[in-house]
Amino acid sequence: MSAADATRHPGAPARSGFPIRLGFLPVLLIAVVIGMSLVSPQFYGPINIINILRNASLLTIVACGQAIVIIAGGFDLSVGAVIALASVVTAKVMGMAALVFPGNDAAIIACGVLAGLGSGLAVGLVNGICVAKLKVSGFVVTLGTMSAAAGVGLMITSGIPVYGMPESFVKQFGRAQFLGLPTAIYVAIAVVLVMIFVQRRTLFGRYVFAIGGNAEAATISGVSVNRHLVGTYVLSGVLAAATGILLTAQVGSGQASFGGDRMMLQSIAAAVIGGVSLRGGIGRIEIVTVSALFLTILSNALNLLQIDSRLQPVFLGVIMVAAVAAEELSRRRKARV
Repeated sequence: MSAADATRHPGAPARSGFPIRLGFLPVLLIAVVIGMSLVSPQFYGPINIINILRNASLLTIVACGQAIVIIAGGFDLSVGAVIALASVVTAKVMGMAALVFPGNDAAIIACGVLAGLGSGLAVGLVNGICVAKLKVSGFVVTLGTMSAAAGVGLMITSGIPVYGMPESFVKQFGRAQFLGLPTAIYVAIAVVLVMIFVQRRTLFGRYVFAIGGNAEAATISGVSVNRHLVGTYVLSGVLAAATGILLTAQVGSGQASFGGDRMMLQSIAAAVIGGVSLRGGIGRIEIVTVSALFLTILSNALNLLQIDSRLQPVFLGVIMVAAVAAEELSRRRKARV
């Protein structure tokens, strides 16, 4: 399929390879839910359900950005470090803004949130420019910015949590509940809806599919490949930063320990298990959302079953390998037809 066809029919490249994953993922999800309901009564407790939904929401936001980058044929290993960097930047800036705008919570919060999002945008911009303009491997670039962002976060805080944020930011936003659900859930729903719209109804979404499917064909068809590649990394950085801000509001402090390798690995796993092809050009945000929920429920189930935390990444690794193997088998089967 040419890039022109991909831009005219954005759903076409995304559907191939989905029947296996789309049918298998809900089955796994239902199996885990039923199994845990029989094994642990705590699983259906209101507090546990809210924790699952909150954690799934945070993972979903990061995974949406990660999925867009992978669909375009790249990788973003820096998302975990960006979460931590945005957290400490947000908290630090709010503390400084409080001295400039004493008693003006709106101005203080606005300064902190803009600074946090700006830090994610800056990292994403560096990633995108290095990949698109300098033609450096996305894996290598984001590995480097991951280390740099984590180092900056530790340097700013010296490993000590940063406090001094307005109580309204923590209590009325981070820890608030509307209709019994945390704020993070509504933010995640908004992000998912916007991302679905971007994928299906905008030229950016169509061009991302085209670039991931065949970058050379996309260039010949007149697509500004470099600009859209930079856009995917910027989007991933901003969404990771938004997750860091939500975590900061929830915990009440900026911490350089947020995110880390775990969130990075989980975001990639959510994308891959949700049907995003590592070869690029294939993937849907709504399926990635289901995948993020599945991974969160699985992690929660392992905790309730008191599985050693050192063994839990093994389950994630096995599922990721199975998902990639399923994709490869599906590709080879189609190649024979």
